[in-house]
Amino acid sequence: MEYRAIGTTGTQASVVGLGCEYLDNKPYETVKETIDAALDTGVNIMDIFMPGDTVRQNIGRALAGRRDKVMIQGHIGSVDLKEQYDISRDPAICQRYFEALLRHLNTDYIDFGMLFFLDSEEALKAVFEGGILEYAQKLKQAGTIRAIGASAHNPHTAAKVVESGVLDLLMFSVNPAFDMVPGEQAVLDKLDNNFSSTQLAGIDPARARLYRLCEQRGVAITTMKTLGGGKLLSAEHSPFGKALSVGQCIHYVLERPAVVSAMVGSASAAQAREAAAYLEMTDAERDYSGVISHHAGGGKAACMYCNHCLPCPANIDIAAATKYLDIAELDPENIPASIRSHYAELEHHGGDCIRCGSCEKRCPFSVQVMDNMARAKTLFGL
Repeated sequence: MEYRAIGTTGTQASVVGLGCEYLDNKPYETVKETIDAALDTGVNIMDIFMPGDTVRQNIGRALAGRRDKVMIQGHIGSVDLKEQYDISRDPAICQRYFEALLRHLNTDYIDFGMLFFLDSEEALKAVFEGGILEYAQKLKQAGTIRAIGASAHNPHTAAKVVESGVLDLLMFSVNPAFDMVPGEQAVLDKLDNNFSSTQLAGIDPARARLYRLCEQRGVAITTMKTLGGGKLLSAEHSPFGKALSVGQCIHYVLERPAVVSAMVGSASAAQAREAAAYLEMTDAERDYSGVISHHAGGGKAACMYCNHCLPCPANIDIAAATKYLDIAELDPENIPASIRSHYAELEHHGGDCIRCGSCEKRCPFSVQVMDNMARAKTLFGL
């Protein structure tokens, strides 16, 4: 397993995480087998948003004696008052369900207290002004949660939460199809109604900006909907007309700025092991560009950080250099010191570009690589 630093929390997440949604309504034996398989592969982060008592209790039993081996994302605002998944913005109700989560898991802390489902202006106002954020901050001060996170599917509201400065971690819906849906559209609707290739228009600028903003602000991202609810694994249901593999979907999200872990929903031990098998795949097996390249060019050509442009005669790591350039261009007058440092630590830089054009001939997304390298040299002085 590989691990990535979670912002400034001092902790590291496995690049493949376990989404527990599909363990709901499963017998305890299945829950335990799935969690055992995930932890045996080195997975050390799990998301538990489901509000039901039984699934939480089953997860708690399965983790008995191993609570310290895994970090848990637990959500504040996920409830089942109507005996179905629901959202509450009532601080007292949120507290009742969060305290029940602690009891069910037989733990006295949750690693990441997640402000749940911040997809609208109304949700932001209710959480930030209605006492829920204050409750989360008190939990953090008491050590009951170790860090504050949030979950969202809307890049515009997610960016506002990141800009507020309260977050250590953002859980966001990321996959290649969602990234090509205009930011003002509700991506979850695409799961209920089949994706259509006509709805994809290149990488959405709002989503691309969100990932760069998180990297700039030191807010880590864990991903949900990594497999698009399973539809990206089916040629029949994928908007690309071709099936992606589990490993290709994981690789795509891990190449986005700020992403530290691809949370993959697993309903069995076999599925948990299939997700972790990503670590054993070759570069060719991870390559997703042949599936999505015809659609990714629907908007302004954007670097996908896939390094298909290599080898570079000047030995520039073009994906890394471009990633730091994209983050720096969010605010060229105030480039974070960490981004300057990361760029400077690269062995070769934009200024080393000899403008041979070999990169642009190889790029499956028609990116103007040479111009990017020239802008990097101007911004970073290297």
